[in-house]
Amino acid sequence: MLGFLKEPVVVTAKINVNLVALTVLGLISRLWGLCYPRAVVFDEVYYGQFVSLYMKRIFFVDDSGPPFGHMLLALGGYLGGFDGNFLWNRIGAEYSMNVPVWSLRLLPALAGALCVPLAYQILVELHFSHCAALGAALLILLENSLITQSRFMLLESILIFFILLAVLSYLKFYNLQKHSAFSGSWWFWLLLTGVACSCAVGVKYMGLFTYMLLLAIAGLHFWHMIGDQNLSNVSLLCHFLARGLALIIIPMGLYLSFFYVHLALLYRSGPHDQIMTSAFQASLEGGLARITQGQPLEVAYGSQITLRNVLGKPMQCWLHSHTNTYPIRYENGRGSSHQQQVTCYPFKDVNNWWIVKDPGMQQLVVSNPPRPVRHGHIVQLVHGITTRYLNTHDVAAPLSPHSQEVSCYIDYNISMPAQNLWRVEIVNRESDTDVWKTILSEVRFVHVNTSAVLKASGLSGASLPEWGYRQLEVVGEKLSKGYHQSMVWNVEEHRYGKSQEQKEREVELHSPTQMDISKNLSFMAKFTELQWKILTLKNEDTEHKYSSSALDWITMDTNIAYWLHPTSGAQIHLLGNVATWASANAAALVYLCLSLWYLLRRRRKIYDIPEDAWQLWMSAGSVCGGGWAVNYLPFFLMEKTLFLYHYLPAVTFQILLIPVVLQHLGDHLCRSVLLKSMFSALIVAWFSWVYFVYCTFSPLSYGQPALSPAELKALRWRDTWNILIRK
Repeated sequence: MLGFLKEPVVVTAKINVNLVALTVLGLISRLWGLCYPRAVVFDEVYYGQFVSLYMKRIFFVDDSGPPFGHMLLALGGYLGGFDGNFLWNRIGAEYSMNVPVWSLRLLPALAGALCVPLAYQILVELHFSHCAALGAALLILLENSLITQSRFMLLESILIFFILLAVLSYLKFYNLQKHSAFSGSWWFWLLLTGVACSCAVGVKYMGLFTYMLLLAIAGLHFWHMIGDQNLSNVSLLCHFLARGLALIIIPMGLYLSFFYVHLALLYRSGPHDQIMTSAFQASLEGGLARITQGQPLEVAYGSQITLRNVLGKPMQCWLHSHTNTYPIRYENGRGSSHQQQVTCYPFKDVNNWWIVKDPGMQQLVVSNPPRPVRHGHIVQLVHGITTRYLNTHDVAAPLSPHSQEVSCYIDYNISMPAQNLWRVEIVNRESDTDVWKTILSEVRFVHVNTSAVLKASGLSGASLPEWGYRQLEVVGEKLSKGYHQSMVWNVEEHRYGKSQEQKEREVELHSPTQMDISKNLSFMAKFTELQWKILTLKNEDTEHKYSSSALDWITMDTNIAYWLHPTSGAQIHLLGNVATWASANAAALVYLCLSLWYLLRRRRKIYDIPEDAWQLWMSAGSVCGGGWAVNYLPFFLMEKTLFLYHYLPAVTFQILLIPVVLQHLGDHLCRSVLLKSMFSALIVAWFSWVYFVYCTFSPLSYGQPALSPAELKALRWRDTWNILIRK
């Protein structure tokens, strides 16, 4: 029974020494001296703020992209025991002792280190020689810009890691297609492709470029499968469903999960939640939730409400009135109604309260039981403090003469009757009998007499003059001018009015309500709103000292100073390896010219290289050349402030193209032994140049050792580089 113990248990394993050595070298190059400098480096001042907010569970919105990358950085802080207490206010600020610098920078450094073996494996899976694969990995290893970017709390190295992982996973899956379809390893690499693509997009939307490229390549491969007569219709359907599940459905689900975790972690109110809707703000702990907790859900006749404009850009504001009237004559000579001013006020104020009144009744309190207001009902809006009715008429608005003035009606005993009836239209209703709900309902107020819609026009224009206290204009806009969010309002604060007397009502307007009705948003509603804000919320693009154009990147005419030692000449710059970048440009040009030459010759039925070599050449070009193109060319269409680090995913693919071109030239153009020997010698000399440039600029990549002014001046190889020299 125990006979198997007579023989030793033997485990054999194949170890790729190249892969192990490259991984170790990558780790050394990225992790060495990781805590130096112990100061805020360039965009750490930006990402560090989000890490602190994660530690404190405070909600934020970052318009630069999805939250997965931020969560990975926060994971580093969590593992290091960071409490979030640090003021991220300037580049170069010394980190306090409670900031775990090594832990915060660890994940980007690990991602950057693993890009080295990934580059090796990608070239192997493209069926190039191990020598070419080793060359690609060493070029990534010695690329100064990738070293610099991966050693700090930044996202580009993580993005590049997931991009390369997605490419490698798809290549491994594709190479298993012919002999091991639907096997365990086949499924593993296919699923990992989708997961890596989703992670890349979750780090930065730039990951979409490579994701779209892989979807296009997968679609092309499946198109070729359709023409394979050896595959049955059922088999083709299974292949199609497997790819759809792994490359579309799972990435979408994973992308949603990033937001789910993000929203679950950030449940507290903070400075960023003011750009969100009232419903979203009310779902957060603290802030608006403290004010709105326990409010009645259904708006009824007699309800006391504040109305917030849904647009919320460039600032949130509430429908407001005060005792002051419009001037009889404006500065341009036009006349007004001299009625009480109605504005949109960007701050909470007792004059923001309005009472929903039934036109057929005089009472300003909620009946028992309450009579809810529904879509299509006619109401009057009574200003809580002054008790005047919201009104509009055929008088030009002060700043928008083509729109109607909105006022609170004062009876001057002249031929200007009150026009104060408004129809409630619930924009996001599910049926025409929907009840007007606090926070959840988005409503328009359509004037019964003129069909004008209540609009906060001041959100897209100038504020009122001094007589209007610089508050925002509110107008009656004709429906024919189309729909805009500035025409939509939602009830933010709400109570059921109980006091008929004005003095008692004023006291009531200042006091909070305590009725327990929940208004929690579903995850999908919060996700949709947050995703829309990320896509549409854009900070004003300002010219930055180190911003650049996409054309500057190819020739590396620009650099970015990341950090400068306060006393010595030690500094860190984002600068590429000049030898590698020039070689990558040359390789791309050679690849393009050779491809066009081969295509023209093949059109004439002249085949310069074997068919398998042609297929290898094209597949490598679609991955490496295509990866460069999709990650670079879109920046010419973007209207945003660009920096050199935006080019790093593209240049990574371009670097992978160098050994592809070199091996092709050596195999197919250097036909004699002498030419091959000379070509090998040139490659050795060229690689020595690459290593020399790496060593020369490594003090600017690692920030040490400190260089003298003369040494720094010698490193200014281009006049456009901003190398900092102390006087």
